[in-house]
Amino acid sequence: MWLLFIFGGAALGYYLDKRLFGRLYVGTWCHLICLAGGVALMQIIRRIARNTGRYLHDHGRRGQVPRLETNRLVTDGYYALMRHPMHQGLMLAPWAFGLLAGSPSFVLIVAPLEWLIIYVLILTFEEKEARRKFGQAYEHYARLTPRFCWSRNCWKKLIRGWDA
Repeated sequence: MWLLFIFGGAALGYYLDKRLFGRLYVGTWCHLICLAGGVALMQIIRRIARNTGRYLHDHGRRGQVPRLETNRLVTDGYYALMRHPMHQGLMLAPWAFGLLAGSPSFVLIVAPLEWLIIYVLILTFEEKEARRKFGQAYEHYARLTPRFCWSRNCWKKLIRGWDA
């Protein structure tokens, strides 16, 4: 699915750039700034995924559990701030890809649509799976904890690590 977001988003972005602006090339300086912004944003996403993934791996597994699976509901650390910390970081990916592609239409039109798709997928699949897997414990946790936390303090913890 991520490949569809990346390549499909780039193709749609370039198509829209051509239709809306009549050209694909915005300017060298614009592309260099967008490239730098895209690389920086990808580094932030990578750090968030590493920090939250490591935390979930260390706290969400007991015994022999297949890779990328959990058998314990984690409600502390990052998960005390929000229910989907790793996804919050990954939701930045469409904007990073748009910046890397240097496509204004990707950044302004396609990325927000992809963000919305990711959000809906989290609501329909992630939340449903967690409720099935952890039952009443997850229901209680969901009542007390927001899906996402957009405060500066939350972002700081996501990027720098829990102990920062």
